[in-house]
Amino acid sequence: MTENTTIVELSGIVKDFVAVRALNDVDFTLHKGEVHVLVGENGAGKSTLAKILAGVHQPDRGTVELDGRSIRIHDPAHAQRLGIGVVYQELDLVPSLTVAQNLSIGHEPLRARFIVDASKETEQATEILDSLSLDIDPAALVRHLSLGQQQMVAFARALSFAPNILVLDEPTSSLTAPEIKELFVTIRGLKARGVGIIYISHRLEELFEIGDRITVLRDGQRIGTSRLADTDLNAIIRMMVGRDISEMYPREATPVGEEALRLEAVSREGVCEDINLVVRRGEVVGLSGLVGAGRTELARIAFGLDPMDSGRVSLLGKEVARPSPSEAVRAGIGFLPEDRKQEGLCTQLPLKENVVRAALDKLFPKGWVSSAKEEAVAHRFIEELDIATPSSKRLVVYLSGGTQQKVVLAQWLCAGSDVLILDEPTRGIDVGTKVEIYRMMNQLTKRGVAILMISSELPEVMGMSDRIYVMCRGEITGEFARGTATAEQIVSCAFGAKEVGNAESP
Repeated sequence: MTENTTIVELSGIVKDFVAVRALNDVDFTLHKGEVHVLVGENGAGKSTLAKILAGVHQPDRGTVELDGRSIRIHDPAHAQRLGIGVVYQELDLVPSLTVAQNLSIGHEPLRARFIVDASKETEQATEILDSLSLDIDPAALVRHLSLGQQQMVAFARALSFAPNILVLDEPTSSLTAPEIKELFVTIRGLKARGVGIIYISHRLEELFEIGDRITVLRDGQRIGTSRLADTDLNAIIRMMVGRDISEMYPREATPVGEEALRLEAVSREGVCEDINLVVRRGEVVGLSGLVGAGRTELARIAFGLDPMDSGRVSLLGKEVARPSPSEAVRAGIGFLPEDRKQEGLCTQLPLKENVVRAALDKLFPKGWVSSAKEEAVAHRFIEELDIATPSSKRLVVYLSGGTQQKVVLAQWLCAGSDVLILDEPTRGIDVGTKVEIYRMMNQLTKRGVAILMISSELPEVMGMSDRIYVMCRGEITGEFARGTATAEQIVSCAFGAKEVGNAESP
C-alpha cells in the first residue's frame, strides 16, 4: 500500500430486492493503493455491493463517500466519470464488435461529428493492449476470442478510462496461469500508482498473493474485515460458510467398474492429435492443462459437438459411429459446458423446463408434455441437489451461478447419463457450493457413473481425480494415478514435458 488514505467508504448500506434483503447494514472501506479482497458464498451480497459502487443499483439506506465527500452515484456512466472502473464476471462486451471498438465504447475518437476515426481507434487499442502485454488483434471480433482473452479485453477496457478505483469481479476465472501472472503484475503496477482495487474472487488461494485486506460477507452481512497477513485460509472459509470444512476435496474411494468411455487415436487438425483416453464406471478422471491445450475441444468432440478427422469414440464397449449431441445423449453421455449460460442452459426458461429438456423423449415418449409430471420431476431434483430456488417456475436467469450449475447437473441426471463430461464444473462458484458439487460427484460415482472432469484449478484436479491426464498443444503429455504426481510434474507436462506415471490405465 502506498498510503493509508481512505478513498471509498460505504456505511450502513442496505439493499432490498422485492422480498430479499441482499445487503444489511454493510460497512466497507477502500484505501488508496491497496487491494481489498471481497469474498463470500454465492448470494452473500458481493456483486450487489460492487454494483452500488458502479452506479448499477442505488442503496435503500446508507451512505457512499468518495475522498471524504458524500455522493450519490446515479448510473454507470456517472461512476465512470468519477473514476470508477468495473470488470464484471459476466462480461459486458459486444460480441459482434471488434476488440478496438469494444475498448473505445463511450469515448470513441471522432474525425468529424458522429464519425469514428477508425485508424485512431485501432491505434489507441493497440497501445492499451501492448501496455498489458496482450497478444490480441485489435481488429478481431470479440466473439472469436476465447473466454480468457475476452476477460482480458474487459480488463483493458476498464483501464482505458484511467480509473482511480477498480472493481474486479472474478478476474481470473477464465485465465491461464501465465495470464494470471501477467494480471497480477499489472495490478501491482496500479497499486503503485495509488489505484484502489476491490477484488472479488472464489479462488481463495490466490488472494494471499495479491490482497492487502479482506472483507467477508455472509447472507448480506459483513462478518469481518482483517489484514490478509493476519489470517489464514481456514479462518476465511469458516467466516464465509459459518462452519468448518475439514476437507476441501472430499473424494471417496469408489469401486471401479467396466470401461465406460474410450477415445482411440482421436485427431482433428489444429485441435488434437492421436488422443487415447479411458474413463471407467465409478471413476473421476481429471483432464488438466493450460487454456488452449485442447481440453474443451476434445470434450466437444467426445460429445459430438465438433467433428473429428479420425479415431473412435466408444461408450460401454460399443463404438458411437457418428458422434453427434443427440446420438451422445441417446448413448448416455452428458456434457456440462464451461460456459453454462450460453451453452448449458436456456436462461429465459423456468428451472423445471431446463431440468427435463435432455430427457423429453424418455419422460414423454408420445410427445405430449405433462406439466404435472414435469413439475414432479423437477421437484425431485430440487430436493436431491438442494437447489436454492423459491419455485421450479423460477426463470434460470435469476438464479446464482452455483445454483445454475446444479440445474445443469440435474438436467443430465434426469437424462440418466452413464458418462458425465464436466468442463470447469466449479468455475465462478463459492467454496461451499464447490464442496456440495464434489460430494455430488462422489454420489454419482457410487452409482457407477463415469466422470471426465476438465479443470484449470490444479488443487481440484489433484484432490478429486482418481487418474489424471495432462494435455499440451493438443496432445496427451502426462498420465498419472491419484497420489503419484506432484503439482510440479503436472505443470511441467502442461508446458510440454512428457511423463507417464503409475497411471494403472486399463
